[in-house]
Amino acid sequence: MTSSRTYAWIAGVFILFLGIYAAASLTLPAGQSLSTFGNIAQCLVPLLANAGLLLNAGTPHWRRNMFWMLAALSCTLWMIGQFQWTYYEVYLHRPLPDMYPGDIIFFLCGIPLMAALALRPHLKRSEIQLRFGYIDFILLLAWWIFLYAFVVLPWMYAEPSLGQYNVTFDWINTIQSMVIVVGFGVLWLRSRGTWRNVYANLFGCQALHMLSTLMINVAIDLKVYHTGDLYDLPLVASFLWFGAAGLIAYKNSASLDDSSEPSLGEGADRKRGESILASRLAMAAVVSLPVFAVYTIKFGHDSPAVREFRLMAILLAAVPLGFLVFLRQHLADRDRARLLARAEQSVENLQRLQAQLVQTEKLVSLGQLAAGAAHEINNPLTAILGYSDLLADDMSLPEKARAISGKIRDQARRTKTLVGNLLSFARQVPAERTLLDLNTVVTNAVQLRALDLRNSGTKIEMKLESVLPGVRGDGNQLMQVFFNIVSNAVDAMESHNGGGTLTIKTMRDRANVAILFSDTGPGLKEPHRVFDPFYTTKPIGKGTGLGLSICFGIVQEHAGKILCYNSQTGGAVFRVELPAVLAALPTRESQLVSAAAPVVKDP
Repeated sequence: MTSSRTYAWIAGVFILFLGIYAAASLTLPAGQSLSTFGNIAQCLVPLLANAGLLLNAGTPHWRRNMFWMLAALSCTLWMIGQFQWTYYEVYLHRPLPDMYPGDIIFFLCGIPLMAALALRPHLKRSEIQLRFGYIDFILLLAWWIFLYAFVVLPWMYAEPSLGQYNVTFDWINTIQSMVIVVGFGVLWLRSRGTWRNVYANLFGCQALHMLSTLMINVAIDLKVYHTGDLYDLPLVASFLWFGAAGLIAYKNSASLDDSSEPSLGEGADRKRGESILASRLAMAAVVSLPVFAVYTIKFGHDSPAVREFRLMAILLAAVPLGFLVFLRQHLADRDRARLLARAEQSVENLQRLQAQLVQTEKLVSLGQLAAGAAHEINNPLTAILGYSDLLADDMSLPEKARAISGKIRDQARRTKTLVGNLLSFARQVPAERTLLDLNTVVTNAVQLRALDLRNSGTKIEMKLESVLPGVRGDGNQLMQVFFNIVSNAVDAMESHNGGGTLTIKTMRDRANVAILFSDTGPGLKEPHRVFDPFYTTKPIGKGTGLGLSICFGIVQEHAGKILCYNSQTGGAVFRVELPAVLAALPTRESQLVSAAAPVVKDP
């Protein structure tokens, strides 16, 4: 109902305005009054067209905004040309000169519409070689203006001839209008939905505009036209139709997005063909300059003045067209260099990805090997534990033998614990999120790494806070994180000065549990790159650069943070923060309150 009412109002205003204009044309006698009315009305209708067209220029789609603004610019240029008529006929009370330089404005008003056609706002597409498309289009527009100067202007400046001027102007202006009409017709046939309706209206009003201007130009040539008569009625109707088309598009703006076609709907072949066609047309425009020169010198039968004027126009047009060709080639060379650099970077990334896959396969194989070895070690360890228990509990053996058996049992149990940690580190235990005590996880990781600390100069000191909130996570993954950090710190200290001290501290920091790893090594050369894949400072064959990047991903999966920096005294500091489960353990304040509260006994 709302759309029907809108269309009814548009049709009513359309008919009312045309009826008033027709009544004035039929009732007012030819003279100053009718001329004043006709000029004012023809200055007003482009404003109404602009009002309807610019309603659509406030969308978030820049291509659509430009389309409607260019269409409005075309109406504005026509209005500027009409102001010239109004100035002469209303203010100066004399007709416009037969050969007036301002006539080029009526020719230029079609150029914004040609630019609007190239935008094709019904397509949803990103920037696809837009710079080259714009340069090609500017080349074609510059050539089109040159064509006007070559065909029309000689009969105004070189050898004034009213008959030749009128014929050439009508001819080139009609060709331009036909190009625009055909362009809107093609868009009308290729679009769908609401956009099809929009293009149909624009096609109709542009076709009416072409026929009306051709009819008026012929009437002017035959000296039967005066402003305000019925010849102007189709022209006024065409501008009113422009405004109505913009208003209809504005009322259906919500459905324009639904009927927009994605760029993939065009087809890659068709888009490539259109781009190549525009480029070839632009190059043909540049190459056509020598053809025009040859025609002027060899085949033209015009006077020397016309010939000289046209040759000068060709030389002047060669400067901007040559500059645009140079600019296009320069941008094309830059794009080729950029694409070549991207291709080389892609090859390097593929090589790095291949190396990463190889390293990943090696790590998987190493983990499987470690898990198999750990399972094989568990069998003799079980026998050692069983026999050592029997020997330690056998009272018939001497005290010294039972003491040695107890030591064997303790070391076997320690070895079994380390094998269990090795199995967890090899990810043979299914990952699951449980409530964890980070002190225990850190201790297990340290025990696993301390197996090969033969150098007495390397020490691991642990300062674990006794009352620590629990953390929900996967103990195997977090132990892998801590093991990697400890292992990297030990390797860095041993390679720097043969040893050092690694201090591990756990503490509560607001709603998090923090673990600090501080070593006395050489520090980090590039702290901002530590967590990058394949970044390592170890020699070739000793490090892959994947450990800390894996740690970074694991900590992020646990909703935590991992940081690294160099301490003021030297050495590297790694800080791991994980969200605490505050309900798991009582806070210090609650413990103090409970300790200070009096105990009330029941009577």
